[in-house]
Amino acid sequence: MELDLIDTPVDLQIFSPREIEEVFEDPFTVRLIPDNERSDGESRFYMLGRTVGDRFLFISFSTDGKKMRIYAVRDMSDQEQRFYDRRYASYK
Repeated sequence: MELDLIDTPVDLQIFSPREIEEVFEDPFTVRLIPDNERSDGESRFYMLGRTVGDRFLFISFSTDGKKMRIYAVRDMSDQEQRFYDRRYASYK
């Protein structure tokens, strides 16, 4: 899938495109799907993942199966990081 970062509201000076891609490549990423269905056929996801540089990020994005559109990126909260760490530990 192609990552669409054109006209994204994310400050790409704070979160580099490479860091965002690394979270998508993280094999231990936690993906959460919201309950509501959308009429435009896109699925919205929330994702918790880690970069190669050990930065823990929360990403909100949608996909139509071909492109992924990023809506928000931020550092994980302490609670989200503990959740990610528990899931990561369960795979070891």
